[in-house]
Amino acid sequence: MTLGFYPGCSLKGSSREYAESVLAVAKAFDVEIEEITDWNCCGATAAHNLNKELSLALPARILSLAEKQGLKEIVVPCAACYSRLTVTKHELSKDPLLKATVIEANGLDYSGSVSILNIIQMLDKYITPNLGGRVVKPFDHKVACYYGCLLVRPHEILKFDREEDPQSMDILMLKTGATPIDWAYKTECCGAGLSVSRTSSVGRLSGKIIEDAKDRGAEAVIVACPMCHSNLDMRRDAINTFLGEKVDIPVLYITQALGLALGIDRKKLGLQRHFVKVTV
Repeated sequence: MTLGFYPGCSLKGSSREYAESVLAVAKAFDVEIEEITDWNCCGATAAHNLNKELSLALPARILSLAEKQGLKEIVVPCAACYSRLTVTKHELSKDPLLKATVIEANGLDYSGSVSILNIIQMLDKYITPNLGGRVVKPFDHKVACYYGCLLVRPHEILKFDREEDPQSMDILMLKTGATPIDWAYKTECCGAGLSVSRTSSVGRLSGKIIEDAKDRGAEAVIVACPMCHSNLDMRRDAINTFLGEKVDIPVLYITQALGLALGIDRKKLGLQRHFVKVTV
């Protein structure tokens, strides 16, 4: 079966290394990935603050295009995109009138038949069961697995892992040879979309995350969200200003860490694109 792929805006721009690492890991396990044709922005963190119907029409169009393409299952690596698509599918399934309104607005049929996987679910389903014997270079480091806000919330809709102390990423990192730390900031907010408008706030919020990871001995922070990565990596100057010291702990996507353990070339994983040099 072909697995559909919704990259979203970030994986085609500021977080292209995330897309590179997802596709590299999938290729290593012969998982066929097919990008959704003519996809659009899902509305991310802004649309639902402006217009509810618009905030549902944008993700619904993506799901409609996936159905039209004959895809039964899609992976959505961005946690924010995953949240928007999953919440939209849930809301339209509960409100036939709203569903009809969105279908009319998009001019596309929509049945709600496509299954949506976040990156951890995709790895657990297609990669982890075949991981035995494939780890050639164990990721022998202490890591802080950072889930952020949108990968596990709202729990009643996403039904993915635990809200306060999720474990799925920790379990996967254990399989790569890493040692996940027990820490207090797994699901705390990094500042999300305030990166440009309130950089100092991002420095403070993300700074607390980086500080706790450092104080507990983490050698790397592992993420599954391009927005989280951007705030923890690109805004390191603001973080260091808040902390009053320079902290060089690198931030890796879960697929990059897994790729390193599999022996995939660092450049194919996009590790050279990070602001904080990846030395692990």
